[in-house]
Amino acid sequence: MPTAIIADDERLMRDQIRLRLSQAWPELEILGEAKNGDEAIDLVDQLQPDFTFLDIRMPGKTGLQAAQEIGGKSHIVFITAYDEYAIEAFERGAVDYILKPAEAERLRLTVTRLKARLSSTPADMSSMLTQLAKQMGIATKPVYLQWIQASIGQQLRLIPVQEILFFRSDEKYTSVQTATYEALIRKPVRDLAEELDPDLFWQIHRATLVNVNAIDGITRDMRGRHQVLIKGHSEKLEVSRSFIHLFKQM
Repeated sequence: MPTAIIADDERLMRDQIRLRLSQAWPELEILGEAKNGDEAIDLVDQLQPDFTFLDIRMPGKTGLQAAQEIGGKSHIVFITAYDEYAIEAFERGAVDYILKPAEAERLRLTVTRLKARLSSTPADMSSMLTQLAKQMGIATKPVYLQWIQASIGQQLRLIPVQEILFFRSDEKYTSVQTATYEALIRKPVRDLAEELDPDLFWQIHRATLVNVNAIDGITRDMRGRHQVLIKGHSEKLEVSRSFIHLFKQM
């Protein structure tokens, strides 16, 4: 039975592709899903799927970067909303693509091509991926989150990450603190740490991320524990020993 994984940072897109694939190729078994490039690489190593469906643009490690690391372990199928350069590159390469939204007719063509490649070894795509990245204007560095969608009571708000002072998680929610209000999201700090620019947000505790530009200084409490002072805010954030090295430069 052929197998695959799906990697896309949009849950609805993953659900749509899974549905379309089940209709176009009922025999294909979806072994798992990932929401970023790092998770996709881990799943390929763990599950060894025949095919990996990768969104080109994801927070953190992009689909192109993930494809380069996956190499010949799995046949790559890119998910993209950008077809001007993608189609030309894909038609020349040993990969295929799905355009967003995933239309049934186009997916059937993809399935036909994938079935023909099922018994072959995944090709070396290094040069093609490098060229594709240049054509599509995708930098080699990761694409990081620029906005956070968070809840304030019954209201949803888009918050620019530059305005966020810090994130702090408990067992159920993660608090998003700005200079003027607090909002809540369900994404844990461990996931945010992979999706935010590490030069802008430092993880200082397993449950805390702080905006570097919001740091006013660092102090110690009566027990000798290091705490970060936040500009214009009375909150003090505890620093774990594992992360104290970040402040040696300050």
